Amino acid sequence: MLTDNPGRFADESTGKLKLEYVLDGLLSDGLVEQVNADLLMSLSAGKSTSKSALQRIAESGWVTAKAPERAIDLDFLSRWLAEKIDKEWLHIDPLNIDVPEVTSVTSLAYSQRFNIICVEVGPDFVVFGTAEPFFDEWQREMEQMLKKEIRLVICNPADIERYLAEFYSLSKSVLGAKKDKAVQGQGSAVQNLEQMMELGRNGKLDANDSHVVSIVDWLLQYAYEQRASDIHLEPRRTDGIVRFRIDGVMQQVYEMPAAVMTAVTSRLKIVGRMDVAEKRRPQDGRLKTRNAEGKEVELRMSTMPIAFGEKMVMRIFNPDVLVKDQKALGFDQREADIWNGMIRQPNGIILVTGPTGSGKTTTLYSSLQMLATPDVNVCTIEDPIELVVPAFNQMQVQHNIDLDFASGVRTLLRQDPDIIMIGEIRDTETAQMAVQAALTGHLVLSTLHTNDAPSAVSRLLELGIPYYLIRSTLIGVIAQRLIRTFCPQCSVDADIDQERWSDLIKPWKSEAPGKIKEAVGCLHCRDSGFYGRAGIYELLQATPAFKQKIVANADVEELKKQAYLDGMRPLRVSGLKKVAQGLTDFEEILKVSPSPLAD
Repeated sequence: MLTDNPGRFADESTGKLKLEYVLDGLLSDGLVEQVNADLLMSLSAGKSTSKSALQRIAESGWVTAKAPERAIDLDFLSRWLAEKIDKEWLHIDPLNIDVPEVTSVTSLAYSQRFNIICVEVGPDFVVFGTAEPFFDEWQREMEQMLKKEIRLVICNPADIERYLAEFYSLSKSVLGAKKDKAVQGQGSAVQNLEQMMELGRNGKLDANDSHVVSIVDWLLQYAYEQRASDIHLEPRRTDGIVRFRIDGVMQQVYEMPAAVMTAVTSRLKIVGRMDVAEKRRPQDGRLKTRNAEGKEVELRMSTMPIAFGEKMVMRIFNPDVLVKDQKALGFDQREADIWNGMIRQPNGIILVTGPTGSGKTTTLYSSLQMLATPDVNVCTIEDPIELVVPAFNQMQVQHNIDLDFASGVRTLLRQDPDIIMIGEIRDTETAQMAVQAALTGHLVLSTLHTNDAPSAVSRLLELGIPYYLIRSTLIGVIAQRLIRTFCPQCSVDADIDQERWSDLIKPWKSEAPGKIKEAVGCLHCRDSGFYGRAGIYELLQATPAFKQKIVANADVEELKKQAYLDGMRPLRVSGLKKVAQGLTDFEEILKVSPSPLAD
Protein backbone atom coordinates (compact mmCIF):
# COMPACT_ATOMS: atom_id res chain seq x y z
CA MET A 1 0.00 0.00 0.00
CA LEU A 2 1.28 3.47 -0.86
CA THR A 3 -0.03 4.71 2.48
CA ASP A 4 2.92 2.86 4.03
CA ASN A 5 5.19 5.22 2.15
CA PRO A 6 3.62 8.68 2.21
CA GLY A 7 6.86 10.19 1.02
CA ARG A 8 6.00 8.95 -2.43
CA PHE A 9 3.31 11.63 -2.73
CA ALA A 10 3.98 14.05 0.13
CA ASP A 11 6.90 16.14 1.26
CA GLU A 12 8.14 14.55 4.48
CA SER A 13 8.84 17.90 6.12
CA THR A 14 5.48 19.56 5.42
CA GLY A 15 3.12 16.65 4.75
CA LYS A 16 1.84 18.49 1.62
CA LEU A 17 1.59 16.75 -1.73
CA LYS A 18 4.78 17.27 -3.71
CA LEU A 19 4.47 18.02 -7.41
CA GLU A 20 7.40 15.82 -8.37
CA TYR A 21 6.03 12.79 -6.51
CA VAL A 22 2.49 13.18 -7.85
CA LEU A 23 3.84 13.44 -11.40
CA ASP A 24 5.91 10.30 -10.84
CA GLY A 25 2.76 8.46 -9.82
CA LEU A 26 0.86 9.66 -12.91
CA LEU A 27 3.80 8.72 -15.13
CA SER A 28 4.03 5.23 -13.65
CA ASP A 29 0.32 4.73 -14.34
CA GLY A 30 0.78 5.86 -17.94
CA LEU A 31 -1.60 8.79 -17.54
CA VAL A 32 0.69 11.66 -18.55
CA GLU A 33 3.48 12.09 -21.07
CA GLN A 34 7.08 12.40 -19.85
CA VAL A 35 7.64 15.55 -21.92
CA ASN A 36 4.64 17.27 -20.29
CA ALA A 37 5.76 16.29 -16.80
CA ASP A 38 9.29 17.59 -17.46
CA LEU A 39 7.93 20.86 -18.83
CA LEU A 40 5.71 21.45 -15.79
CA MET A 41 8.57 20.69 -13.42
CA SER A 42 10.87 23.14 -15.24
CA LEU A 43 8.19 25.86 -15.22
CA SER A 44 7.61 25.31 -11.48
CA ALA A 45 11.30 25.24 -10.52
CA GLY A 46 12.18 27.95 -8.05
CA LYS A 47 8.68 29.41 -8.00
CA SER A 48 6.67 29.64 -4.79
CA THR A 49 2.92 29.26 -5.01
CA SER A 50 0.01 28.69 -2.67
CA LYS A 51 -1.59 26.29 -5.12
CA SER A 52 -1.46 22.57 -4.39
CA ALA A 53 0.24 20.02 -6.63
CA LEU A 54 -3.15 18.81 -7.87
CA GLN A 55 -4.22 22.33 -8.81
CA ARG A 56 -1.00 23.02 -10.73
CA ILE A 57 -1.36 19.80 -12.72
CA ALA A 58 -5.06 20.45 -13.43
CA GLU A 59 -4.26 23.96 -14.72
CA SER A 60 -2.00 22.45 -17.38
CA GLY A 61 -5.08 21.31 -19.31
CA TRP A 62 -3.77 17.83 -20.08
CA VAL A 63 -5.77 14.83 -21.18
CA THR A 64 -4.96 11.27 -20.18
CA ALA A 65 -2.52 9.42 -22.43
CA LYS A 66 -4.73 6.31 -22.26
CA ALA A 67 -8.02 8.07 -23.10
CA PRO A 68 -7.58 11.42 -24.91
CA GLU A 69 -11.25 12.33 -24.34
CA ARG A 70 -10.71 12.33 -20.55
CA ALA A 71 -9.37 15.57 -19.12
CA ILE A 72 -6.93 15.50 -16.22
CA ASP A 73 -8.92 17.90 -14.09
CA LEU A 74 -9.25 18.23 -10.33
CA ASP A 75 -12.04 15.63 -10.16
CA PHE A 76 -9.90 13.13 -12.06
CA LEU A 77 -6.79 13.85 -9.95
CA SER A 78 -8.54 13.68 -6.59
CA ARG A 79 -10.24 10.40 -7.60
CA TRP A 80 -6.93 9.01 -8.76
CA LEU A 81 -5.20 10.03 -5.53
CA ALA A 82 -7.95 8.49 -3.39
CA GLU A 83 -7.60 5.20 -5.24
CA LYS A 84 -3.82 5.21 -4.94
CA ILE A 85 -3.82 5.75 -1.18
CA ASP A 86 -6.86 3.53 -0.53
CA LYS A 87 -9.14 6.29 0.71
CA GLU A 88 -12.76 7.03 -0.14
CA TRP A 89 -13.37 9.77 -2.70
CA LEU A 90 -16.35 12.04 -2.09
CA HIS A 91 -18.11 14.50 -4.36
CA ILE A 92 -19.53 17.18 -2.07
CA ASP A 93 -23.28 17.34 -2.69
CA PRO A 94 -24.86 20.19 -0.70
CA LEU A 95 -28.28 18.50 -0.78
CA ASN A 96 -26.86 15.60 1.23
CA ILE A 97 -25.08 17.69 3.86
CA ASP A 98 -26.52 19.08 7.08
CA VAL A 99 -25.00 22.55 6.74
CA PRO A 100 -25.83 23.90 10.23
CA GLU A 101 -24.37 20.79 11.86
CA VAL A 102 -21.12 20.56 9.88
CA THR A 103 -20.38 24.28 10.19
CA SER A 104 -20.72 24.05 13.97
CA VAL A 105 -17.75 21.65 14.21
CA THR A 106 -14.96 24.06 13.23
CA SER A 107 -14.64 27.72 12.44
CA LEU A 108 -14.21 28.95 8.88
CA ALA A 109 -10.71 30.26 9.66
CA TYR A 110 -9.61 26.88 11.04
CA SER A 111 -11.04 25.00 8.05
CA GLN A 112 -9.39 27.35 5.58
CA ARG A 113 -6.07 27.18 7.40
CA PHE A 114 -5.86 23.42 6.91
CA ASN A 115 -8.01 23.31 3.76
CA ILE A 116 -10.49 20.83 5.27
CA ILE A 117 -14.27 20.69 5.29
CA CYS A 118 -16.52 18.77 7.65
CA VAL A 119 -19.04 16.75 5.60
CA GLU A 120 -20.69 14.48 8.18
CA VAL A 121 -21.12 14.33 11.95
CA GLY A 122 -21.87 10.91 13.42
CA PRO A 123 -22.50 9.81 17.02
CA ASP A 124 -18.86 8.83 17.57
CA PHE A 125 -17.08 10.04 14.43
CA VAL A 126 -16.68 13.10 12.24
CA VAL A 127 -15.88 12.92 8.52
CA PHE A 128 -13.64 15.57 7.00
CA GLY A 129 -12.95 16.15 3.34
CA THR A 130 -9.42 17.08 2.33
CA ALA A 131 -7.20 17.24 -0.73
CA GLU A 132 -4.03 16.93 1.41
CA PRO A 133 -4.44 13.56 3.14
CA PHE A 134 -0.87 13.53 4.59
CA PHE A 135 -1.08 17.03 6.07
CA ASP A 136 -2.53 15.72 9.31
CA GLU A 137 -1.23 17.90 12.13
CA TRP A 138 -4.81 19.10 12.79
CA GLN A 139 -6.27 15.59 13.23
CA ARG A 140 -4.96 14.86 16.71
CA GLU A 141 -6.05 18.30 17.87
CA MET A 142 -9.57 17.74 16.50
CA GLU A 143 -9.88 14.26 18.03
CA GLN A 144 -8.97 15.62 21.44
CA MET A 145 -11.36 18.54 21.12
CA LEU A 146 -14.34 16.62 19.69
CA LYS A 147 -13.72 13.35 21.55
CA LYS A 148 -14.66 11.54 18.34
CA GLU A 149 -12.85 9.52 15.70
CA ILE A 150 -11.71 11.58 12.69
CA ARG A 151 -12.30 9.95 9.32
CA LEU A 152 -10.86 11.32 6.09
CA VAL A 153 -12.26 11.35 2.58
CA ILE A 154 -10.57 12.84 -0.48
CA CYS A 155 -12.36 15.74 -2.17
CA ASN A 156 -11.80 18.04 -5.08
CA PRO A 157 -9.82 21.03 -3.66
CA ALA A 158 -11.88 23.49 -5.71
CA ASP A 159 -15.07 22.04 -4.19
CA ILE A 160 -13.62 22.39 -0.70
CA GLU A 161 -12.80 26.05 -1.32
CA ARG A 162 -16.21 26.78 -2.86
CA TYR A 163 -18.38 25.04 -0.28
CA LEU A 164 -16.40 26.36 2.68
CA ALA A 165 -17.34 29.84 1.52
CA GLU A 166 -20.95 28.90 0.75
CA PHE A 167 -21.69 26.87 3.86
CA TYR A 168 -20.16 29.30 6.34
CA SER A 169 -21.63 32.34 4.59
CA LEU A 170 -25.09 30.80 4.76
CA SER A 171 -24.69 29.72 8.38
CA LYS A 172 -23.38 33.15 9.30
CA SER A 173 -26.38 34.81 7.65
CA VAL A 174 -28.85 32.48 9.37
CA LEU A 175 -27.16 32.93 12.74
CA GLY A 176 -26.90 36.69 12.24
CA ALA A 177 -30.54 36.94 11.27
CA LYS A 178 -31.47 34.90 14.31
CA LYS A 179 -29.46 37.07 16.72
CA ASP A 180 -29.56 40.57 15.27
CA LYS A 181 -33.08 41.78 15.87
CA ALA A 182 -34.97 38.88 17.31
CA VAL A 183 -34.62 36.36 20.04
CA GLN A 184 -35.44 32.75 19.44
CA GLY A 185 -39.16 32.10 19.48
CA GLN A 186 -40.18 35.65 18.55
CA GLY A 187 -40.87 36.26 14.89
CA SER A 188 -41.74 32.64 14.35
CA ALA A 189 -44.75 32.16 12.14
CA VAL A 190 -48.14 33.40 13.19
CA GLN A 191 -49.23 30.19 14.78
CA ASN A 192 -52.77 29.55 13.71
CA LEU A 193 -53.25 26.44 15.82
CA GLU A 194 -51.20 27.35 18.86
CA GLN A 195 -50.23 30.66 20.41
CA MET A 196 -47.55 30.92 23.09
CA MET A 197 -46.92 34.17 24.92
CA GLU A 198 -43.26 34.71 25.75
CA LEU A 199 -43.04 37.19 28.62
CA GLY A 200 -40.34 39.82 28.52
CA ARG A 201 -39.43 39.21 24.87
CA ASN A 202 -39.74 41.73 22.09
CA GLY A 203 -38.15 42.63 18.81
CA LYS A 204 -38.81 41.40 15.34
CA LEU A 205 -36.71 40.21 12.43
CA ASP A 206 -36.53 42.81 9.67
CA ALA A 207 -37.09 41.39 6.19
CA ASN A 208 -34.64 43.98 4.84
CA ASP A 209 -31.86 42.88 7.20
CA SER A 210 -28.63 42.21 5.29
CA HIS A 211 -28.46 38.65 6.63
CA VAL A 212 -31.97 37.89 5.41
CA VAL A 213 -31.19 39.41 2.01
CA SER A 214 -28.10 37.16 1.77
CA ILE A 215 -30.15 34.06 2.60
CA VAL A 216 -32.72 34.89 -0.09
CA ASP A 217 -29.97 35.52 -2.67
CA TRP A 218 -28.33 32.21 -1.83
CA LEU A 219 -31.64 30.35 -1.94
CA LEU A 220 -32.52 31.57 -5.44
CA GLN A 221 -29.07 31.10 -6.96
CA TYR A 222 -28.78 27.64 -5.43
CA ALA A 223 -32.16 26.65 -6.85
CA TYR A 224 -31.11 27.77 -10.33
CA GLU A 225 -27.85 25.86 -10.05
CA GLN A 226 -29.60 22.66 -8.94
CA ARG A 227 -32.14 22.82 -11.82
CA ALA A 228 -35.05 23.13 -9.40
CA SER A 229 -38.48 23.73 -10.90
CA ASP A 230 -40.07 24.72 -7.57
CA ILE A 231 -38.89 26.09 -4.22
CA HIS A 232 -40.96 25.24 -1.13
CA LEU A 233 -40.62 27.18 2.14
CA GLU A 234 -42.49 25.23 4.81
CA PRO A 235 -42.77 26.53 8.40
CA ARG A 236 -42.95 24.00 11.23
CA ARG A 237 -43.38 24.38 14.98
CA THR A 238 -39.75 25.24 15.82
CA ASP A 239 -38.01 25.44 12.48
CA GLY A 240 -38.59 25.88 8.77
CA ILE A 241 -37.82 23.46 5.95
CA VAL A 242 -36.61 24.40 2.48
CA ARG A 243 -37.29 21.87 -0.27
CA PHE A 244 -36.62 21.86 -4.01
CA ARG A 245 -38.41 19.89 -6.70
CA ILE A 246 -35.75 18.56 -9.07
CA ASP A 247 -36.80 16.48 -12.10
CA GLY A 248 -40.22 16.11 -10.52
CA VAL A 249 -38.91 14.74 -7.18
CA MET A 250 -38.96 16.71 -3.91
CA GLN A 251 -35.63 17.00 -2.07
CA GLN A 252 -35.01 18.62 1.30
CA VAL A 253 -32.29 21.25 1.12
CA TYR A 254 -32.06 23.12 4.41
CA GLU A 255 -33.54 23.67 7.85
CA MET A 256 -33.56 27.09 9.48
CA PRO A 257 -35.06 28.55 12.67
CA ALA A 258 -38.73 29.49 12.38
CA ALA A 259 -37.95 33.16 13.00
CA VAL A 260 -35.52 33.20 10.08
CA MET A 261 -37.99 31.37 7.84
CA THR A 262 -40.63 34.02 8.59
CA ALA A 263 -38.18 36.80 7.72
CA VAL A 264 -37.15 35.06 4.49
CA THR A 265 -40.81 34.65 3.48
CA SER A 266 -41.47 38.31 4.26
CA ARG A 267 -38.46 39.36 2.19
CA LEU A 268 -39.74 37.36 -0.77
CA LYS A 269 -43.22 38.85 -0.35
CA ILE A 270 -41.72 42.34 -0.46
CA VAL A 271 -39.77 41.76 -3.68
CA GLY A 272 -42.78 39.92 -5.13
CA ARG A 273 -45.00 42.98 -4.43
CA MET A 274 -47.30 41.09 -2.09
CA ASP A 275 -48.96 42.36 1.09
CA VAL A 276 -46.45 41.58 3.83
CA ALA A 277 -48.91 42.32 6.64
CA GLU A 278 -51.56 39.92 5.31
CA LYS A 279 -50.78 36.43 6.57
CA ARG A 280 -54.26 34.97 6.82
CA ARG A 281 -55.21 34.84 3.14
CA PRO A 282 -53.47 33.16 0.18
CA GLN A 283 -51.61 35.56 -2.10
CA ASP A 284 -49.96 35.39 -5.51
CA GLY A 285 -46.99 37.34 -6.78
CA ARG A 286 -44.20 37.21 -9.29
CA LEU A 287 -40.52 38.04 -9.33
CA LYS A 288 -37.87 38.40 -12.03
CA THR A 289 -34.19 37.76 -11.27
CA ARG A 290 -31.03 36.72 -13.11
CA ASN A 291 -29.21 33.41 -12.86
CA ALA A 292 -25.44 32.93 -12.76
CA GLU A 293 -25.26 33.17 -16.57
CA GLY A 294 -27.03 36.53 -16.51
CA LYS A 295 -30.27 35.21 -18.06
CA GLU A 296 -33.55 36.51 -16.75
CA VAL A 297 -35.56 34.00 -14.72
CA GLU A 298 -39.19 34.47 -13.73
CA LEU A 299 -40.67 33.07 -10.53
CA ARG A 300 -44.37 32.72 -9.82
CA MET A 301 -45.01 32.97 -6.08
CA SER A 302 -47.88 31.65 -4.01
CA THR A 303 -48.47 31.78 -0.26
CA MET A 304 -50.89 29.75 1.82
CA PRO A 305 -51.67 29.95 5.54
CA ILE A 306 -50.93 26.65 7.31
CA ALA A 307 -50.72 25.49 10.91
CA PHE A 308 -47.52 27.30 11.86
CA GLY A 309 -47.40 30.24 9.48
CA GLU A 310 -47.24 30.88 5.77
CA LYS A 311 -46.09 28.27 3.30
CA MET A 312 -44.58 29.75 0.15
CA VAL A 313 -44.03 28.00 -3.16
CA MET A 314 -42.08 29.60 -5.98
CA ARG A 315 -42.31 28.05 -9.43
CA ILE A 316 -39.24 28.77 -11.55
CA PHE A 317 -39.72 29.43 -15.24
CA ASN A 318 -36.55 28.83 -17.18
CA PRO A 319 -36.14 31.39 -20.00
CA ASP A 320 -34.93 28.61 -22.31
CA VAL A 321 -38.47 27.20 -22.30
CA LEU A 322 -39.40 29.63 -25.07
CA VAL A 323 -36.79 28.40 -27.52
CA LYS A 324 -37.53 24.69 -27.20
CA ASP A 325 -38.36 22.97 -30.45
CA GLN A 326 -40.53 19.87 -30.69
CA LYS A 327 -37.55 17.54 -30.39
CA ALA A 328 -36.45 19.20 -27.16
CA LEU A 329 -39.99 18.87 -25.82
CA GLY A 330 -39.93 15.11 -26.49
CA PHE A 331 -41.90 14.92 -29.76
CA ASP A 332 -40.74 12.34 -32.28
CA GLN A 333 -40.90 13.25 -35.96
CA ARG A 334 -44.38 11.78 -36.46
CA GLU A 335 -45.79 13.63 -33.44
CA ALA A 336 -44.08 16.89 -34.44
CA ASP A 337 -45.58 16.70 -37.94
CA ILE A 338 -49.08 16.08 -36.56
CA TRP A 339 -48.81 18.85 -33.96
CA ASN A 340 -47.42 21.39 -36.45
CA GLY A 341 -50.26 20.57 -38.81
CA MET A 342 -52.80 21.17 -36.03
CA ILE A 343 -51.46 24.49 -34.74
CA ARG A 344 -51.17 25.95 -38.24
CA GLN A 345 -54.89 25.63 -38.93
CA PRO A 346 -56.54 29.06 -39.52
CA ASN A 347 -59.39 28.52 -37.06
CA GLY A 348 -60.76 25.99 -34.58
CA ILE A 349 -59.99 24.71 -31.09
CA ILE A 350 -56.91 22.77 -29.96
CA LEU A 351 -56.91 21.43 -26.40
CA VAL A 352 -53.91 20.43 -24.28
CA THR A 353 -54.80 18.10 -21.42
CA GLY A 354 -52.98 16.62 -18.47
CA PRO A 355 -52.58 17.02 -14.71
CA THR A 356 -50.80 19.92 -13.03
CA GLY A 357 -47.07 19.80 -13.68
CA SER A 358 -47.33 17.76 -16.88
CA GLY A 359 -45.73 20.43 -19.08
CA LYS A 360 -48.86 21.91 -20.67
CA THR A 361 -47.56 25.47 -20.24
CA THR A 362 -44.24 24.60 -21.87
CA THR A 363 -45.97 23.01 -24.86
CA LEU A 364 -48.35 25.95 -25.32
CA TYR A 365 -45.75 28.70 -24.94
CA SER A 366 -43.22 26.98 -27.19
CA SER A 367 -45.87 26.48 -29.87
CA LEU A 368 -47.22 30.03 -29.59
CA GLN A 369 -43.69 31.41 -29.80
CA MET A 370 -43.34 29.63 -33.17
CA LEU A 371 -46.62 31.13 -34.39
CA ALA A 372 -46.12 34.66 -33.04
CA THR A 373 -44.63 36.26 -36.12
CA PRO A 374 -44.90 40.04 -36.72
CA ASP A 375 -47.90 39.55 -39.00
CA VAL A 376 -49.91 37.59 -36.41
CA ASN A 377 -51.73 38.95 -33.35
CA VAL A 378 -51.44 36.45 -30.48
CA CYS A 379 -53.56 37.27 -27.41
CA THR A 380 -53.77 35.31 -24.17
CA ILE A 381 -55.95 35.32 -21.06
CA GLU A 382 -54.26 33.56 -18.13
CA ASP A 383 -54.63 32.99 -14.40
CA PRO A 384 -51.95 33.93 -13.61
CA ILE A 385 -49.65 34.93 -16.49
CA GLU A 386 -47.06 32.16 -16.38
CA LEU A 387 -44.34 33.84 -18.44
CA VAL A 388 -44.22 37.38 -19.74
CA VAL A 389 -43.49 37.08 -23.47
CA PRO A 390 -42.90 40.21 -25.56
CA ALA A 391 -44.38 38.57 -28.67
CA PHE A 392 -47.78 38.00 -26.98
CA ASN A 393 -50.49 40.34 -25.76
CA GLN A 394 -51.19 38.87 -22.33
CA MET A 395 -54.07 39.61 -19.98
CA GLN A 396 -54.41 38.29 -16.45
CA VAL A 397 -57.63 37.13 -14.81
CA GLN A 398 -58.60 39.40 -11.88
CA HIS A 399 -61.55 38.04 -9.96
CA ASN A 400 -61.73 41.07 -7.66
CA ILE A 401 -62.98 43.18 -10.58
CA ASP A 402 -64.97 40.37 -12.22
CA LEU A 403 -62.43 39.86 -14.99
CA ASP A 404 -62.66 36.10 -15.45
CA PHE A 405 -61.78 33.85 -18.39
CA ALA A 406 -65.14 34.30 -20.12
CA SER A 407 -65.17 38.09 -19.92
CA GLY A 408 -61.48 38.11 -20.87
CA VAL A 409 -62.17 36.13 -24.05
CA ARG A 410 -65.07 38.46 -24.81
CA THR A 411 -62.64 41.39 -24.56
CA LEU A 412 -60.00 39.65 -26.66
CA LEU A 413 -62.50 39.12 -29.48
CA ARG A 414 -62.72 42.91 -29.81
CA GLN A 415 -58.92 43.16 -30.07
CA ASP A 416 -58.65 41.80 -33.65
CA PRO A 417 -56.81 38.59 -32.62
CA ASP A 418 -55.59 35.85 -34.95
CA ILE A 419 -54.72 33.36 -32.20
CA ILE A 420 -56.23 33.22 -28.71
CA MET A 421 -54.79 31.23 -25.84
CA ILE A 422 -57.10 30.61 -22.88
CA GLY A 423 -55.22 29.51 -19.77
CA GLU A 424 -57.85 26.93 -18.81
CA ILE A 425 -61.44 26.07 -19.67
CA ARG A 426 -63.00 25.66 -16.23
CA ASP A 427 -66.68 26.47 -16.66
CA THR A 428 -69.53 26.54 -19.15
CA GLU A 429 -69.29 30.25 -19.94
CA THR A 430 -65.57 30.02 -20.78
CA ALA A 431 -66.16 26.94 -22.93
CA GLN A 432 -68.96 28.73 -24.79
CA MET A 433 -66.77 31.79 -25.44
CA ALA A 434 -63.93 29.55 -26.69
CA VAL A 435 -66.29 27.85 -29.14
CA GLN A 436 -67.69 31.23 -30.22
CA ALA A 437 -64.15 32.49 -30.89
CA ALA A 438 -63.38 29.41 -32.98
CA LEU A 439 -66.60 29.77 -34.95
CA THR A 440 -65.79 33.39 -35.81
CA GLY A 441 -62.52 32.50 -37.50
CA HIS A 442 -59.93 32.39 -34.71
CA LEU A 443 -57.47 29.70 -33.69
CA VAL A 444 -58.07 28.94 -30.01
CA LEU A 445 -55.65 27.01 -27.80
CA SER A 446 -56.56 26.07 -24.25
CA THR A 447 -56.06 23.47 -21.53
CA LEU A 448 -58.33 20.99 -19.77
CA HIS A 449 -57.74 18.61 -16.89
CA THR A 450 -58.53 15.13 -18.26
CA ASN A 451 -56.70 11.83 -18.07
CA ASP A 452 -56.46 11.30 -21.82
CA ALA A 453 -57.21 13.04 -25.11
CA PRO A 454 -60.63 11.52 -25.99
CA SER A 455 -61.97 12.43 -22.53
CA ALA A 456 -61.66 16.11 -23.51
CA VAL A 457 -64.70 15.67 -25.78
CA SER A 458 -66.84 14.26 -22.97
CA ARG A 459 -65.64 17.08 -20.71
CA LEU A 460 -66.86 19.70 -23.20
CA LEU A 461 -70.20 17.87 -23.42
CA GLU A 462 -70.45 17.91 -19.62
CA LEU A 463 -69.85 21.68 -19.69
CA GLY A 464 -72.94 22.03 -21.89
CA ILE A 465 -71.36 22.57 -25.31
CA PRO A 466 -73.65 21.11 -28.02
CA TYR A 467 -72.12 18.18 -29.83
CA TYR A 468 -72.57 19.79 -33.25
CA LEU A 469 -70.49 22.80 -32.18
CA ILE A 470 -67.71 20.51 -30.95
CA ARG A 471 -67.81 18.76 -34.34
CA SER A 472 -67.56 22.12 -36.11
CA THR A 473 -64.68 23.58 -34.09
CA LEU A 474 -62.45 20.81 -32.70
CA ILE A 475 -59.13 20.43 -34.54
CA GLY A 476 -57.51 18.03 -32.10
CA VAL A 477 -56.44 17.24 -28.55
CA ILE A 478 -53.03 16.48 -27.13
CA ALA A 479 -52.68 14.72 -23.78
CA GLN A 480 -49.26 14.71 -22.19
CA ARG A 481 -47.15 13.67 -19.23
CA LEU A 482 -43.56 14.31 -18.16
CA ILE A 483 -41.14 11.44 -17.62
CA ARG A 484 -37.63 11.50 -16.21
CA THR A 485 -34.97 10.69 -18.79
CA PHE A 486 -31.76 8.77 -18.25
CA CYS A 487 -28.56 10.60 -17.39
CA PRO A 488 -26.50 10.69 -20.61
CA GLN A 489 -23.27 10.17 -18.72
CA CYS A 490 -24.03 6.95 -16.86
CA SER A 491 -26.86 4.98 -18.52
CA VAL A 492 -25.75 1.59 -19.85
CA ASP A 493 -27.10 -1.00 -22.26
CA ALA A 494 -29.35 -3.68 -20.79
CA ASP A 495 -31.31 -6.67 -22.02
CA ILE A 496 -35.02 -6.12 -22.42
CA ASP A 497 -37.65 -8.20 -20.63
CA GLN A 498 -39.37 -9.55 -23.74
CA GLU A 499 -42.40 -10.85 -21.87
CA ARG A 500 -42.99 -7.56 -20.10
CA TRP A 501 -42.60 -5.62 -23.35
CA SER A 502 -45.17 -7.85 -25.05
CA ASP A 503 -47.67 -7.47 -22.20
CA LEU A 504 -47.37 -3.68 -22.16
CA ILE A 505 -47.28 -3.00 -25.90
CA LYS A 506 -50.24 -5.15 -26.94
CA PRO A 507 -52.52 -4.77 -28.83
CA TRP A 508 -50.25 -2.26 -30.61
CA LYS A 509 -47.94 -4.86 -32.11
CA SER A 510 -44.41 -3.55 -32.07
CA GLU A 511 -41.23 -5.55 -32.23
CA ALA A 512 -39.20 -5.39 -29.05
CA PRO A 513 -35.85 -3.60 -29.32
CA GLY A 514 -32.74 -5.72 -28.98
CA LYS A 515 -31.32 -3.56 -26.20
CA ILE A 516 -32.62 -0.85 -23.93
CA LYS A 517 -30.90 1.35 -21.36
CA GLU A 518 -30.92 1.26 -17.60
CA ALA A 519 -30.03 3.82 -14.95
CA VAL A 520 -26.77 3.48 -13.04
CA GLY A 521 -26.21 6.75 -11.21
CA CYS A 522 -23.26 9.13 -11.15
CA LEU A 523 -22.22 12.53 -9.85
CA HIS A 524 -23.85 14.31 -12.76
CA CYS A 525 -27.32 12.99 -11.81
CA ARG A 526 -26.85 12.71 -8.02
CA ASP A 527 -26.81 8.91 -8.27
CA SER A 528 -30.43 8.90 -9.39
CA GLY A 529 -29.69 7.69 -12.90
CA PHE A 530 -31.99 10.40 -14.32
CA TYR A 531 -31.21 13.89 -15.58
CA GLY A 532 -33.93 16.12 -17.01
CA ARG A 533 -37.42 15.34 -18.24
CA ALA A 534 -39.20 14.93 -21.56
CA GLY A 535 -42.81 14.70 -22.62
CA ILE A 536 -44.82 11.74 -23.83
CA TYR A 537 -47.83 12.58 -25.95
CA GLU A 538 -51.19 11.26 -27.08
CA LEU A 539 -52.29 13.18 -30.18
CA LEU A 540 -55.91 12.98 -31.23
CA GLN A 541 -56.82 14.40 -34.64
CA ALA A 542 -60.50 15.24 -35.15
CA THR A 543 -60.92 13.29 -38.38
CA PRO A 544 -64.31 13.10 -40.15
CA ALA A 545 -64.76 9.56 -38.79
CA PHE A 546 -63.98 10.72 -35.23
CA LYS A 547 -66.37 13.67 -35.51
CA GLN A 548 -69.18 11.27 -36.45
CA LYS A 549 -68.69 9.65 -33.03
CA ILE A 550 -69.24 12.98 -31.27
CA VAL A 551 -72.90 12.80 -30.34
CA ALA A 552 -74.99 14.12 -27.43
CA ASN A 553 -74.42 11.00 -25.31
CA ALA A 554 -70.98 10.08 -26.68
CA ASP A 555 -69.28 7.16 -24.96
CA VAL A 556 -65.62 7.77 -24.10
CA GLU A 557 -64.64 4.18 -24.90
CA GLU A 558 -66.17 4.48 -28.37
CA LEU A 559 -64.31 7.74 -28.90
CA LYS A 560 -61.05 6.06 -27.85
CA LYS A 561 -61.56 3.15 -30.23
CA GLN A 562 -62.19 5.48 -33.15
CA ALA A 563 -59.18 7.62 -32.25
CA TYR A 564 -56.98 4.50 -32.19
CA LEU A 565 -58.34 3.46 -35.59
CA ASP A 566 -57.43 6.93 -36.86
CA GLY A 567 -53.84 6.44 -35.74
CA MET A 568 -53.76 7.94 -32.24
CA ARG A 569 -51.02 6.38 -30.15
CA PRO A 570 -51.91 6.14 -26.45
CA LEU A 571 -49.69 7.69 -23.80
CA ARG A 572 -48.38 4.33 -22.66
CA VAL A 573 -47.36 3.27 -26.17
CA SER A 574 -45.75 6.66 -26.75
CA GLY A 575 -43.83 6.15 -23.52
CA LEU A 576 -42.72 2.65 -24.49
CA LYS A 577 -41.25 4.14 -27.65
CA LYS A 578 -39.09 6.25 -25.36
CA VAL A 579 -38.02 3.05 -23.57
CA ALA A 580 -37.09 1.49 -26.91
CA GLN A 581 -35.04 4.60 -27.73
CA GLY A 582 -33.09 4.19 -24.49
CA LEU A 583 -34.41 7.40 -22.92
CA THR A 584 -36.21 6.02 -19.85
CA ASP A 585 -37.41 2.81 -18.18
CA PHE A 586 -40.66 0.88 -17.76
CA GLU A 587 -41.30 2.17 -14.24
CA GLU A 588 -41.31 5.82 -15.31
CA ILE A 589 -43.88 5.08 -18.03
CA LEU A 590 -46.15 3.01 -15.79
CA LYS A 591 -46.02 5.69 -13.11
CA VAL A 592 -47.48 8.45 -15.30
CA SER A 593 -49.53 6.81 -18.07
CA PRO A 594 -53.06 5.41 -17.78
CA SER A 595 -53.74 1.95 -19.17
CA PRO A 596 -55.15 2.04 -22.72
CA LEU A 597 -58.02 -0.12 -23.97
CA ALA A 598 -57.45 -3.84 -23.59
CA ASP A 599 -58.53 -4.59 -27.17
